[in-house]
Parts: sequence; C-alpha cells; structure tokens
Amino acid sequence: MVQRRIPSPRDLAPLMRFKAPTLDAKKRRLQSALTIADLRAIAKRRTPKAAFDYTEGAAEAEISLARARQAFEDIEFHPAILRDVSHVDTGWDVLGKRVELPFGIGPTGFTRMMQTEGEIAGASAAAAAGIPFALSTMGTSSIEDVAAAGGPTGRNWFQLYMWKDRDRSMALVDRAAKAGFDTLLVTVDVPVAGARLRDTRNGMTIPPTLTPATVINALPRPQWWIDFLTTEPLAFASLDRWSGTVAQLLDSMFDPTVTYDDLRWIRDQWPGKVVVKGVQTVADAVRLADLGVDGITLSNHGGRQLDRAPIPFHLLPDVVREVGDRTEVHLDTGIMSGADIVASVALGARFTMIGRAYLYGLMAGGREGVDRAITILSGQISRTMRLLGVASLEELEPGHVTQLQRLAPRQRAESSTLA
Repeated sequence: MVQRRIPSPRDLAPLMRFKAPTLDAKKRRLQSALTIADLRAIAKRRTPKAAFDYTEGAAEAEISLARARQAFEDIEFHPAILRDVSHVDTGWDVLGKRVELPFGIGPTGFTRMMQTEGEIAGASAAAAAGIPFALSTMGTSSIEDVAAAGGPTGRNWFQLYMWKDRDRSMALVDRAAKAGFDTLLVTVDVPVAGARLRDTRNGMTIPPTLTPATVINALPRPQWWIDFLTTEPLAFASLDRWSGTVAQLLDSMFDPTVTYDDLRWIRDQWPGKVVVKGVQTVADAVRLADLGVDGITLSNHGGRQLDRAPIPFHLLPDVVREVGDRTEVHLDTGIMSGADIVASVALGARFTMIGRAYLYGLMAGGREGVDRAITILSGQISRTMRLLGVASLEELEPGHVTQLQRLAPRQRAESSTLA
C-alpha cells in the first residue's frame, strides 16, 4: 500500500516558483517565439494582408518555394558520438573576412513596407551579430543610411539589378563603393518579373493603396498603419513613387538583354568582391568560375521568378564538386532553420542567406524581432553541430548529410546549354 500524507507548506514552497510577468508586450511575444515559424505566425497577425503576402508569396503556383523547403526536410543527419563539443565555433572566413555565423541577411525589396524600421533594423542587427547585410537595389533605405546603421563593424553588400538605364544602375554601384560596401551581389535571374499572383490578386501597389478592403483588413492591425502613416514616407534607391504593381515596376526597369559580357564589364567597375546570385545550372556555375567571380549564389529567387525552377539545395553537391575549388559557393531559397544552414555547409556551401526568415522577425517586432530571428537560427546551428559531434564548421562534411530522394528525373534532356 502507498502511504499518503498531507504535504506541508515547507514541502510545497520549492515547487511553487512563479515566473515574473513580462510587462513589455513586444518582448513577451518575441520571447514566446522558439522557431522561425513562430515568428511567422506573429508577423501574420500584425501585418496587413497585401504586405504579408508580398513577403510570403512566390511565383504562379508557388511550387518552386514549396519544393525548396521540402528539400531541407528531406535530409537525414549522421551524427558522430563521443566527441568534445563543449565549445563550438560557428564562424569562419567568407570572401576573405570573418563572419560569426555561416549566414547573412539577403536582399529584400520594399522592406519598410513590411515594417517601418526596414533595412535599418536588418543592417544594425546583422552588424551586432557579426554577419553581412545585403541591401537590395529596390531597398527602401538609402545606401548611406544603411552604411551608418551598420556602424564601423557592419559588413554590407549591395545587390545590383541591371536596369535599362545603365547609368542609373552604375550610379548606385558607385555610391555603394563610396559608402564602404565590400561586396557586389549581381542578381541575374530577373530578365522580367515572375508572375506573383498574390500581389496581383491583392492589387498591391507601391506604396499600398487605401481601398475599403485594405481599411477593413487594417482594423485589427492598427500599429502597422500608425507606423506607416506617421513615419517617413516610403522612398527607394531607385524611385520615389510607383502607382502600378510590383511586377509592372520590375518589367519597366529591368534589362532583359544583360549577358556575360555585361557581367564582365560590371566586375571590372567594382573595387571589391563580386558574387553572382541566381545561378541554377552547373554549366552556368562553371562559366562564372571561368570568368573569375569571387562567389556564386545558388538561388531561384525564393521561388519568386520561374516556378518549377531547380532546387538550389539539390544543385549544391554537383556545383561544389565542379567549381568549389575555384570560387565560393553560397546558397539561398527555402532556409527556415539552423539545421538547414548546417546541412548546406556540410554539403559544401561556404555561406547561406535568409530572406523571409529575417522578414518574419522584422514584421513580428522590428529590430528586436530581427535579433530574435538571428538568435533562433544561431542557437539551432550550435545545437545541431553539437548533436552531430562537430566543434567547427570546417569539420562538417558531406558524410554528415544524406539527401533523401522524393523527386527524381525520369530522363534529362541533352542540351549544349545545360550540359
């Protein structure tokens, strides 16, 4: 028989430890976020539909984005045991300079539309974490303001779209160089805009248009509108105002005639490192390595351009095998956890970039939300490395990861341009 008794207050006291309430609502909601998905849920509650869908959405049926995220789920890790992982080093050199984590904040357009602190929050948070911040040509903060936000320790990259007006494009490049940006990120997968159907259905314009539907949608999200209406109007590096859709803006500006000769010319104009973003075949990776670029980024633009595009994470091993000894291989699209980043590094990526994951944090809580997103990913990277039995990024290798097969080609077409 179990003997029972009435507990004394002395027995109960150690069990009754109440957590002090957090009175700051922003701090409370960010502390509750343990994953990027948690930040996304907070962001969705706080951001009007048109702005949230611009971040969330991809092209056409959004198959490319879904496949990219699924590819990271379809991996198997292979941990080693009985290794000393009391301390792990999550940093190394990227493009000749130290980063404290193997990821940075990728370029995103119209960022202050998502949350009023925009790129300034991203650049300052990145500098504090010791990682790079990439400013988009379509950014909503000036090159000079981003440089100031990062301070003397900030490491900023400038992402370049080539416009039909080449002089205007290169004027931005010159400003970035003078402001101390160390890397030019040339994006090459936007000859025309992808069909981003959410934006079309939402009737989204830049800046957002006030309609009865947007007003109704704003009612449960007053803080976003208060911030939007009481802070500096949206301004862009490229234009002050646009009354059409985002797709119409891109089609009116971006140059579909850009070739390798143009890329070679751009490289010769830039004093720092040059990385080409938007690479989607091994053949193009080889040609860029032959051209002598400092890095390539495997990316399908977050699924926002060509739907059913190649999955960057699946391309990674083949590209690293072909060009990894000649140029750095970076990766983006679909990254939502630190485990995704560790798997990418294990398969040969020198660096990765986050886009939506950062924007979810921004929409959830401004600068503090971006800090929270970085903290979440940093913790996941460190924990995954320890559980794999590695103490540094250099110890990660392909043997730590198996890409499980879900999609496999029946037959690959032979082509001189893709071979």
